[in-house]
Amino acid sequence: MLKVLIVEDEDIIRKGLIHTIDWLSMGCIIAGDADNGLEGLRLIEEHRPGLVITDIKMPVMDGIEMLEKALTNNCFYSIILTSYSEFEYAKQAISLNVSEYLLKPVDKHKLADIIEKIKKDSDRKKVLNSLIDKAKISDDIELVNLDVFIFSDSEHNYYVDEALNQIKMNYNQRISIESISNNLGVSTSYLSRKFKDITDQTFLDVLNKYRVQKAIELLNEGKYRVYEVSELTGFSEYKHFCSVFKKYTLTSPTEFIKSRGCIIHKNILDKTHD
Repeated sequence: MLKVLIVEDEDIIRKGLIHTIDWLSMGCIIAGDADNGLEGLRLIEEHRPGLVITDIKMPVMDGIEMLEKALTNNCFYSIILTSYSEFEYAKQAISLNVSEYLLKPVDKHKLADIIEKIKKDSDRKKVLNSLIDKAKISDDIELVNLDVFIFSDSEHNYYVDEALNQIKMNYNQRISIESISNNLGVSTSYLSRKFKDITDQTFLDVLNKYRVQKAIELLNEGKYRVYEVSELTGFSEYKHFCSVFKKYTLTSPTEFIKSRGCIIHKNILDKTHD
């Protein structure tokens, strides 16, 4: 079930949305409602809804400020309710990845279509997450498959595809979302938002997972010392490499080698005692 929170200061509209729409038939459940942005923010923190439907102009705190504050610690879809007179103001929320704008009075069929699209996107992200979060220690370990994003039939964005390609090609170098966005001629904040929206992961998280995946491949070859693997996979500091490696595999690089029974070449073992 998709948990829905409705934030609208006009009672007749808020109650109408709650009681005149068959939410269950759409796979949704009303988690709560509020008549101002501040109360809405509190309920977002309390209920962690998957979808927030909100008005813009409200007392105490408006809808845009509420979304800005809520999205710093929460992840959810959002639909903004607006009138023709408010539409220009509503476009200020475009940077907040608003899923859709709905004109008042709300068209029930239009709302159902939007929710269906949101649910499909949510299901897609769950599938991608199940692939990304493969962090088990097994022979076919794969922490992140970038091709899932690049070649899938799901949503595409040229800049995000380029960022993913940069990870694949330059994971062993010093790269950052700042340098990539600069080369692409877009703002870092825009690329960060789109990257998270499409992959449901931050750029740094995907980069580190891919680096750890490559580190595991090198460790399994048995040709390199751990600190050499650290350097070969783009980590500038050995301690940071070990910390990141353990975060995603739940074991240190040395423990991983032992647990996998990797055969370290004799000359490599000799070097460790130099």
